[in-house]
Amino acid sequence: MFNSLSDRLTATFKNLRGKGRLSEADVDATIREIRRALLDADVALPVVRAFTGRIRERALSEEVSGALNPGQQVVKIVNDELVGILGGQTRRLNFAKRPPTVIMLAGLQGAGKTTLAGKLAHWLKSEGHRPMLVAADLQRPNAVNQLQIVGERAGAVVYAPEPGNGVGDPIQVATDSLEVAKSKLHDVVIVDTAGRLGIDEELMAQAADIRTAVNPDEVLFVIDAMIGQDAVKTAEAFLEGVDFTGVVLSKLDGDSRGGAALSVAEVTGKPIMFASTGESMKDFEQFHPDRMADRILDMGDIMTLIEQAEKNFDEKETEKLKKKVEAGEDFDLNDFLTQMAGLKKMGSMKKMLGMMPGMSQYKEQLANFDEREVDRVEAIVRSMTPQERSNPKILNGSRRARIAKGAGTTVTAVNQLMERFGQAQKMMRSMTRGGGMPGMPGGGGGMPQMPGMGGMPGGPGARKKKVSGKKKGRKGGQSGNPAKRAQEAKALADKKAGKTQDPVGSAFGGVDLDKDEEFDPSNLPKGFGGIFPGGKK
Repeated sequence: MFNSLSDRLTATFKNLRGKGRLSEADVDATIREIRRALLDADVALPVVRAFTGRIRERALSEEVSGALNPGQQVVKIVNDELVGILGGQTRRLNFAKRPPTVIMLAGLQGAGKTTLAGKLAHWLKSEGHRPMLVAADLQRPNAVNQLQIVGERAGAVVYAPEPGNGVGDPIQVATDSLEVAKSKLHDVVIVDTAGRLGIDEELMAQAADIRTAVNPDEVLFVIDAMIGQDAVKTAEAFLEGVDFTGVVLSKLDGDSRGGAALSVAEVTGKPIMFASTGESMKDFEQFHPDRMADRILDMGDIMTLIEQAEKNFDEKETEKLKKKVEAGEDFDLNDFLTQMAGLKKMGSMKKMLGMMPGMSQYKEQLANFDEREVDRVEAIVRSMTPQERSNPKILNGSRRARIAKGAGTTVTAVNQLMERFGQAQKMMRSMTRGGGMPGMPGGGGGMPQMPGMGGMPGGPGARKKKVSGKKKGRKGGQSGNPAKRAQEAKALADKKAGKTQDPVGSAFGGVDLDKDEEFDPSNLPKGFGGIFPGGKK
């Protein structure tokens, strides 16, 4: 979401870096680029004019001229104004003093009201409520059936006394649902109403009548984030006809521009309260203007990441790992498996990584990242014995071959996982010593690395080859890798003896582990003592 706008604004602010003083021409050039970026993002023209006017006024004031870093001050001003047009403060649901709280959904047909009703019910359940969905859309074909399916996925009760498809009175259904909710102790009622392909009097009259009948505590206007400036006209029409209290943006993940989000709150004066960001029931979040502004300016959204982690990670397991790290014990593969389970519960890895600050430079790698990599990594770890997970140092070549076969993958994939797991162990040790997190943005490590997450071309874990030049202290064309040197030496000896070379691709380059003879760690090159007991240090 907002990818196009974010890229344009980030590129614009690069031109301000390092300038000790900003002239009026610098400010005008920056404002011009911001205006173009907003118009390309399909933001409504009145909103663009007001937004850029406020930025220009503040950028030319003493607020910037007296700043130690004028460029950063302009970025802060843009961030403040973005928060303003997105609604300012986070607006939370108003719950009735005496349950049930009634939430009515309104919007055009195709905006995603029915699916969003299920997502809202799922979110309310996670917050400790007992929601009930009401099928008051009795006109659209199969709308009642769709809500029942969505309610089953969300784990919520659905009140649907009428079959729909043009049969039944939606106002009566909505009215009766309140008594049913009270009798069955549901503290929230979500009323799904009918929509139309366009604004008409019949639609507005029915929505207004339902509002009058149930007297909702919240009327949420659901709008498709992908329709751009048309969102403003539709929102104004519903504001006049139904008078909604808040806005919900659906399909926000499919909109790389974000024009609707940046227009509707400013024009209507009503806050954006929720956003749907995917197809899963979990892809639904409360809308925080300040966090969304940070995402647009590539500053990340750490607070949302923390909140998701708190919900999905087991507190006991987290505390156990914390004590283990503080005691100086090594992070093992059992701990890693527990952390992987928590990450899977949090949802899409792409989405989580996208919330990290400065991730716009890795946009291509994120787009190419395969979500199934997490499942592959988990399969490899689960193919290990409990002893191997607790003590990864015993993983010799034959064990790795067995693990690869059990996980349906290659020895190379197992080796790559163990390499990155070693990096994760180093990170944990560094944290114990107070050295911070290697690999975090701003820490000199670039994109954060995770065991098994090296499938991003050019991203974390990607190996870079030197084009020219030789390392000092190396003989001739020998490799700097001990295992590779051993492979080269063995290949040379075999060639002189007239023997055929062993197949390439064994786990440790030239050390034949496929034979029945026992593996002797002392035969390994110098430097493997920390990996294999008995190896040379």
